[in-house]
Amino acid sequence: MSILLEFAQDLQHSGLGTALAESRYAFPIIEGTHLIGLSISVGLLFLIDLRLIGAFLKQVPANTLLRQLLPIVLWGFAVIFVTGLLLFTAEADTIIVSPVFPIKLLLLLLGGLNALYFEFKLSRELEFQNSTAAVLPAKVRYAGYASLILWVLVIIAGRMLAYL
Repeated sequence: MSILLEFAQDLQHSGLGTALAESRYAFPIIEGTHLIGLSISVGLLFLIDLRLIGAFLKQVPANTLLRQLLPIVLWGFAVIFVTGLLLFTAEADTIIVSPVFPIKLLLLLLGGLNALYFEFKLSRELEFQNSTAAVLPAKVRYAGYASLILWVLVIIAGRMLAYL
């Protein structure tokens, strides 16, 4: 048995994992909170991404929209992260062997790297900071497209975990 599977089984059979899995209310409340965090963070992120690619709110400077929505997006992702760990704890030995799980982790990593690249490189460039143009530079648009695609795939992979 692999050390990763052994860890997942220990996690699931821990006091917290057992309590979450056996509770009538805890798991559905955590899952509902996970979905609310997902809808807030990814929903607002989609608005930002649609602005970056020039498909939405063209009259609003992208930097202004980003500055206003990013704190809420980050709070939403914090909720997703915490509740996702709790959901994983309740079903770790099932999730860890799913063929979709490594794909989801890879997509999460790529989405996070894209976000970091945008936040620490592209959004700090003067042509983005000072832009009021409806159409932003190509590299900014590409980051927006990548974000849209990656987060849609993360959500699809997450839903597939429940069925495969």
